[in-house]
Amino acid sequence: MAFDFAVKRIYQPPAPDDGQRVLVDRIWPRGVSKEHAALALWLKDIAPSDALRNWFGHEPARWAEFQERYRVELDGNGEAVAQLRGLLRQGKVTLLYGAHDEAHNNAVALAGYLRGTD
Repeated sequence: MAFDFAVKRIYQPPAPDDGQRVLVDRIWPRGVSKEHAALALWLKDIAPSDALRNWFGHEPARWAEFQERYRVELDGNGEAVAQLRGLLRQGKVTLLYGAHDEAHNNAVALAGYLRGTD
């Protein structure tokens, strides 16, 4: 079964085709109200560990290794991954993140992980 999901910056306005909106960052994004976020869930526990996030520092040169390390964390985080998969079984989910870099962030890495395991 292929999951239906999208990846989007939380600063973009909610759209009718977002499905369930899930924030996958450990830290709440600055300047975003809970009303604007329109979240179904804030799944902090699926975000990279603070140690991994700080090591990565959004450095594109570290992207490939970040993805590998994050996959290892996700493999060991069965409860949060199962919770997200449960939502995905119900329909479309939009994974939300706050980072400025739209190509190198944990939501993009998480999407890649889900594509490899769905």
